Amino acid sequence: MKTCAKQLKMLPIKLMACGILSLTINPVSSLAQNMETAAENKVYELDEFIVTDQFLFSDQVNALKTPTPVIDVPQSLSITSAADISLRGFDSVGDIVDYTPGVNMNQGEGHRDAVVFRGILSTADFFVDGVRDDVQYYRSLYNVEQVEILRGPNALLFGRGGAGGVLNRVTKKAEVGQDFNAYSLSLDTFGASEVYLDKNVAIDGTTAFRLNAYSDTFENHRDFSDGSGYGVNPSLKFELSGQTTLDVSVEAIDYDRFIDRGIPSGGDGKPMDALSGVVFGDEDLNKSEFKLLSFRALLQHSFSDTLKGIFTASYTDYDKLYQNIYASGYDEATNVATLDGYVDTTERQNFVLSGNLVAEFEAGDIKQTLLFGSEYIDSESANDRFTDNWNGDSRNFNANGPFTTNGQGIDSAGNPSSVVFDILNDDTTTDLTVFSLYAQDEIELSDQLTAVLGVRFDSFDIEITDNEPGAADSGSQKDEEFTPRAGLIYKPAENISLYASYSQTFIPQSGGQFASLSGDRGLDPDEFTNLEAGIKWDLSDDQSLTLAAFEIEQDLLQRINNVIENREAEIQGIEAQYLGRISDQWTVSAGYTYLTGETAGGARPGELPKSSFSIWNNCQVSEKLGLGLGAIYQGESTPKGGAGFGTVESFVRVDAAAYYQLSENLRLQVNIENLLNEEYYPHAYDDHQFTVGAPINATLSIKGTF
Repeated sequence: MKTCAKQLKMLPIKLMACGILSLTINPVSSLAQNMETAAENKVYELDEFIVTDQFLFSDQVNALKTPTPVIDVPQSLSITSAADISLRGFDSVGDIVDYTPGVNMNQGEGHRDAVVFRGILSTADFFVDGVRDDVQYYRSLYNVEQVEILRGPNALLFGRGGAGGVLNRVTKKAEVGQDFNAYSLSLDTFGASEVYLDKNVAIDGTTAFRLNAYSDTFENHRDFSDGSGYGVNPSLKFELSGQTTLDVSVEAIDYDRFIDRGIPSGGDGKPMDALSGVVFGDEDLNKSEFKLLSFRALLQHSFSDTLKGIFTASYTDYDKLYQNIYASGYDEATNVATLDGYVDTTERQNFVLSGNLVAEFEAGDIKQTLLFGSEYIDSESANDRFTDNWNGDSRNFNANGPFTTNGQGIDSAGNPSSVVFDILNDDTTTDLTVFSLYAQDEIELSDQLTAVLGVRFDSFDIEITDNEPGAADSGSQKDEEFTPRAGLIYKPAENISLYASYSQTFIPQSGGQFASLSGDRGLDPDEFTNLEAGIKWDLSDDQSLTLAAFEIEQDLLQRINNVIENREAEIQGIEAQYLGRISDQWTVSAGYTYLTGETAGGARPGELPKSSFSIWNNCQVSEKLGLGLGAIYQGESTPKGGAGFGTVESFVRVDAAAYYQLSENLRLQVNIENLLNEEYYPHAYDDHQFTVGAPINATLSIKGTF
């Protein structure tokens, strides 16, 4: 039975592979033989890549690899532009996620971006200009042209991971022939501040330089919360010829900030409101330090009007440390909290090469857009963790604090207590090599019907060395996976598309951060399958509505006491999104998500709110004055561990904004979060780490150009 089931699971892959081969071998052969003729006839010219919300790309760095209008993409997605980021005062990935359907934030243990895509948590499915950015840290938006969130497993374009979706940041590039300067100064009511600069210089008619930079200080409503950071991203664009451009850039990021993992829950599984003002941590020990140095190059060449190439190279060096004390237990009867802690470091160097060829041409009455691509990743990592060592195991404290300062404190029995991080928990080095080949054909069968067929091959080769004395967990594993993608788009009218799609992805047993094989060595990768159907309807030139229904099947394997167990789960849901200009003065964006699911044991998965809703309104009151009003609702859910770890209660948060144009080049802006001062807990890592939502707070900004 298992063999038959495995064969049935492989059937879609085999069908996709056969379809790709039959649909592309002859056209590609014809293309190779008749490229010059095709170029002269200009039968079906490739569109130019332009920065616009209609498409998912910027300067040919495209999460979808091909110039496909959003209405023709058989997948649910959202775009947040730089203009939206600025106007709505977003300064983090979490701010964008709050107003995006189908996704919500995880606490990330207070030191990283962690997004739950359609009920599936990820700390690694982040991309910059389509290149994997998988280390755990907080990502700034200072150099972002737009943020693209694609939902649903899709390994064809992104490789392993992306079990519920991916988040791609498109960076700002130098612009030839333009000189401009933009800046922003902001200060919030907690005391946090930021200075931002965007400067573009036209060096000559074919060369441009651009500098994006920021410096900030971090503060919030919680005690001890402080920090600072900066980022700088200079870039150059060279127009080498009328057919070739080269973008090169360097980026450096450096920040340190306090880590806060929230408050514990009481006997009812809900966060202890009476402790909402207590920070369960150490003012000196709780910290996250992060450094990044990245080099990126993007070469684009038009071989003809119908064949274009995009080639990227990047090298990124990450250095991450996080260290924390947190509540691991709580006794409501005695009001005593148990503390744990550890220090964790990650050093990683990622080298990525990728190349894509995109060709558009006609074969008879059929128009086709062919994508051929390959990717090579070489990644080296070093990870270690040291856990807490308390004198006499004296780790129980009065829950109202104080706890420790620089590792020294008085426990609940009145005895001196101290902690150091000197117990080695793990120490590993990892060498990872990934080689990928993929092909996709978008086939316009008629004016109304388009088919998308694609398949990807990944060779994932990992070697992990455990450096602990006497450790036996070193080893290697090589996984080779074929993953398909298929879709149908039917357009009864130019402004309406009905679509259905099928896609897969996989996650090797080494996980999203590939730090350990542990006892799962030799097992096949976890597999995720997505079925989705939806409608995209441009109601008018400035109004659009999208609806999607989906089901994600998770086939997860785990070895427990030498017995292989299947931890299958299913998640189903509905997403709706509306973007529109109601009048010349009023614009609205709104999204709704309904999610349900079941694990193999019949339980509802964690971090799966039944319903979520968001809406944002902009109203141009006068030529100079604008107002914004929005709200987010998140339904009841549980922490990531599931029902046994407590309850994350539902909440509504109202946000607002006001903008005043002081002059043509200067805007004064106020963004208010939690206008009604709601007390809420937006997420939890487990039963004793509930995030305390911020009370009403405002950010005052001056934004200008010169």
